[in-house]
Amino acid sequence: MLSIILQDIAIMSAISGFLALLLIIAQYFFMNYGDCKISINDKRDVTVKGGSSLLSSLAEQKIFISSACGGRGTCGTCKCKVLDGGGPVLPTETPFLSPAELSENTRLACQVKVKNDVRINIPESIFNIHRYTAQVTEIIDYTYDTKGITFKLIEPAEITFKAGQFVQLESPKYGKVRQSTSRAYSVSSKPDSINELQLIIRRVPEGIVTTWAHDYLKVGDTVYLTGPFGDFYIRDTEADMIFVSGGSGLAPIKSMLEHLETTGTNRHMVNFFGARTRKDLYLVDHMDHFKSVFKMYEYVPVLSAPDPNDNWTGKTGYTMAYFKDKLRDPKNTEAYLCGSPGMINSVLNSLIDLGVPKEKIYFDSFS
Repeated sequence: MLSIILQDIAIMSAISGFLALLLIIAQYFFMNYGDCKISINDKRDVTVKGGSSLLSSLAEQKIFISSACGGRGTCGTCKCKVLDGGGPVLPTETPFLSPAELSENTRLACQVKVKNDVRINIPESIFNIHRYTAQVTEIIDYTYDTKGITFKLIEPAEITFKAGQFVQLESPKYGKVRQSTSRAYSVSSKPDSINELQLIIRRVPEGIVTTWAHDYLKVGDTVYLTGPFGDFYIRDTEADMIFVSGGSGLAPIKSMLEHLETTGTNRHMVNFFGARTRKDLYLVDHMDHFKSVFKMYEYVPVLSAPDPNDNWTGKTGYTMAYFKDKLRDPKNTEAYLCGSPGMINSVLNSLIDLGVPKEKIYFDSFS
């Protein structure tokens, strides 16, 4: 009886092995797409090996499209127009594309597989995006789960970006993680520091890149950054400004305020920061410092669940409850938001209800 069972197992193993071999052969002969041409903006052609995503194929040519999730299809940021050769729109793309975008042939570059010649259209600004080699020069523990990490740029040695934009940080293989992974982080340093960047990275439970940044990254390490990306930046107007952030969402707000400190402004500004307890607050003195810099500036930290031992005498609850008292002229106000999607949605709806025009609300959300 035992010999029969072993014989059956051997036969099944042989069949499985044979099928796996057939699959490999089929992939070689039928999924070998050969060289494919990508025509960009009808101005430039690049030749790539077919079979990879449009996002990774362009990256191999040093053409970098923003991808906050590292190409997993969960952020919806790697949008470009695929005019010919992209195949049908996939179900993984439609949640991120509006009817207008679909009608304009907008696709997610990470979901488009290059199987033949492709014709695309991308913003010219993408050609100013680079992959930087950098060295870690400083790591600061802002809180128990938030670090400020400074990188000196090596090659290229300089970067030009707008306050509020982000870069993608690459983590290498480490521990049980067997592949390099990229995630997006807002730059927290000011734009005139062209030879270095600071990022504020909050630990995400089981997050691949944040775990590496918190537990493995050391001063002196060499890393890779790609950017800058994003259209989250200060508009050049005289409108009042309201900043709202939480967690590591303070990073682009810090960059914006430091930029305004350098360039000068007389605009009315209110800076809200939402946290759970006192131990989640950081850079409080730095945010307060701007009171002595700007004529009309106020920093308003709000704790949603202060610990009794915090001895907190400041504002409690949620930031939205205090907007009405701080908005001088909602119709003439610009809002700059950065935080979790849930926070962004709540703040967005509250500001619209108070009369802030939707088109004047700018945000970066972390998904």
